[in-house]
Amino acid sequence: MASTTTTTATLRSDGLRDGVLRLAIEGRLDANSTGAIWRQADASVTKAKANTAVLDASQVDYCDGSGIALLIHLRQQQEKLRGSLRIEGLRPEFQELLDDWSPGSVELETKKPKPSVRLAEEIGQGAVEVWRDIHTLVSFVGELGAALFKAALQPRTIRWNETLRAAEEVGVNALPIVAMLSFLVGIIMAFQAAVPLRQFGAEIFVANMIGLSVLREMGPLMTAIILAGRSGSAFAAEIGTMKVREEIDALKTMGLEPVRFLVVPRVIAAVVMTPVLTVFADLLGIMGGSVVMLSLGFPLVTFFNQLQSAVSYGSLVGGLVKALAFGILIAAIGCLRGLQTQTGASAVGLSTTHAVVSGIVLIVITDGIFSVIYYYLWV
Repeated sequence: MASTTTTTATLRSDGLRDGVLRLAIEGRLDANSTGAIWRQADASVTKAKANTAVLDASQVDYCDGSGIALLIHLRQQQEKLRGSLRIEGLRPEFQELLDDWSPGSVELETKKPKPSVRLAEEIGQGAVEVWRDIHTLVSFVGELGAALFKAALQPRTIRWNETLRAAEEVGVNALPIVAMLSFLVGIIMAFQAAVPLRQFGAEIFVANMIGLSVLREMGPLMTAIILAGRSGSAFAAEIGTMKVREEIDALKTMGLEPVRFLVVPRVIAAVVMTPVLTVFADLLGIMGGSVVMLSLGFPLVTFFNQLQSAVSYGSLVGGLVKALAFGILIAAIGCLRGLQTQTGASAVGLSTTHAVVSGIVLIVITDGIFSVIYYYLWV
């Protein structure tokens, strides 16, 4: 005879006698005690492989859904072994609860085979998702354009306090990281350019390379990528959290358009602050290059004279125009991903990730378009 005692339930197995397995359960079968004897009861039935099993439940004081689940499980185990289970002595109220579950009403969990998806189907599904994303993006751009047009006609309708708060978040709080990275990028670019130019004794042209690349390309691009990872994700997280909490639906119920109420202030803040940050990035990048030129033995006067001869106002304005476009993209795509947030614990995180990835991809594509346009315009 083997017995196992738990806090509130006990399973006793008398073993096989004349081909019949005899078990007995005593105590309470509830959510706290059933789990303790579940594995032992399952092992006893599986190991015995008896044609008939008799379970004495006359000493069961209490039985809830957990206990009923154990009895059903033992009965199904016997059926899988082509045997039967007879439960004796179960109190009428518990027997009535057990009878509510007909033998076929409980199905064992089975792993469903994953549907096989062919390569052509995957490509088709991907194409449909891309098309839907483009359709949503175009619709959002139209809605945002209409909201900005109305805001321009009626400036008093703009939430200026929210705009200033977003401008502080996008511009002032991002200034230290933009300045530090731009300064370091300027140093790195100058050192990388100095190595090949030294072979030709043309190290002074490092100033030309630094001026043109920073003002036209690296300043706006570095600023935009930093803001996409920092401010675009913040916009998506803020609006996504409001969407999960159904605050967006509440705004619609009150007759407030989410685009005009939430998106327009953030877009205005990003459009204003991105060119400002780009100017700081340009200055810090050039300062980084000047430090390298000083280390190579060139005085600052020589560096700035060479820089002034290489760059023009067109280079600066061209970079600021790109920064303006990048600011619109960063704010718009961050807010769009926030409005697209689904329900669930990970929904806000997914929206934030999509905002960063989509923002960087669109920034690079837009930068390429600007490069082609500037090439033909001789900017």
